[in-house]
Amino acid sequence: MQVIDRRKALSIPPIWRLAFRPFFLAGSVYALFAVPLWILAWGGLIPDWQPAGGWLAWHRHEMVFGFATAIIAGFLLTAVQTWTGQPSLSGKPLAVIALIWLAGRLGWLLNLPLVVLIPLDLLFLVALAVQMARLLLAVRQTRNYPIVVVLSLLAAADALTLAGLANAQDAWQRQGSMAGLWLVGALMTLIGGRVIPFFTQRGLGHVQQVKAWPWLDWSLLVGTALIGVLHAFGWALQPQALIGVLFLALAAGHLLRQARWYDTGIWSVPLLWSLHLAMFWLVVACAGLGLWHLGVLQLSSPWLHAFTVGSLAGLILAMIARVTLGHTGRPLQPPAGMAAGFMLLNLGTVARVFLTQTWPLHGMWLAAACWALAFGIYAWQYAPMLCQTRVDGHPG
Repeated sequence: MQVIDRRKALSIPPIWRLAFRPFFLAGSVYALFAVPLWILAWGGLIPDWQPAGGWLAWHRHEMVFGFATAIIAGFLLTAVQTWTGQPSLSGKPLAVIALIWLAGRLGWLLNLPLVVLIPLDLLFLVALAVQMARLLLAVRQTRNYPIVVVLSLLAAADALTLAGLANAQDAWQRQGSMAGLWLVGALMTLIGGRVIPFFTQRGLGHVQQVKAWPWLDWSLLVGTALIGVLHAFGWALQPQALIGVLFLALAAGHLLRQARWYDTGIWSVPLLWSLHLAMFWLVVACAGLGLWHLGVLQLSSPWLHAFTVGSLAGLILAMIARVTLGHTGRPLQPPAGMAAGFMLLNLGTVARVFLTQTWPLHGMWLAAACWALAFGIYAWQYAPMLCQTRVDGHPG
């Protein structure tokens, strides 16, 4: 096992010591502005400005390959150091990959020439997958190889989206973005299945953690990744009975797993109920999409946003709020207002999923306001932690 040089680590500016610092900060600030910007564009309030591919293409791509992948990179590049005992990216190499991410976001927004934008955007995910593979292979940690597989598929989904952009093929862009979204869902299924029961046990002071059912965890991981592949080929973009059955099976599996994790004590711990609610929105999303595929429900968009807003963003906000505290040496007690941030994001999900079906304009604006306030609270309260040294004096 390689020993991490403490003196060298402490000489690095705090923001560049571990990947969670720049990526959690950048991802949350990006989320804070990206959704209100999309709502303004959707409402026709930005008439003279078009990002690459137009506003809808930008929104679909950036919520997955911009916002979500920033948080994924921050989490994985931090966790892999603990998993393997190998030093992960820090200092200048971390700053370089963070700047690559930022350049891709600006490239889409400023509509850079495609000959510049495409390799710039794709480089980030490729670099992330290579770095994870390098560290995991160094210690032959086979348990985490599926993460590299999913990251590689995620890069392929981004390539499909970019090919659609280059060839003015909206269908390819939609297929790539939706495939990427459900591949992120596969990572959520994998990581959430490991950390949520552990966090619950630690947060409630239980002696034993709920024992995992590997068959259920693997079934949910493979099934969710399969949904991503079906979207990549375009087969899941239109109602299909068999895909509806798969979605309903995923909903049942997630509900079963969550029932096993559940403890009434979570409702007194914001860092726990926020995680559990996020995973419950995944149950709602899979059930709704399953019923849409079977022709029972007329619209897919509300249930898709149950996933993107309630589950994906909800899990991100809950995770970064907890991980930031732990990795900066602080007690696992969120700062003032963070519980309100969790509630606001869930209120925004209710507005986006249910209210917009009756009052589209009001529901969209309420959902966007709740989203922006939730991530704004995180950015305001946690930015100083991310930019300062650990309170216990340790590197990281």
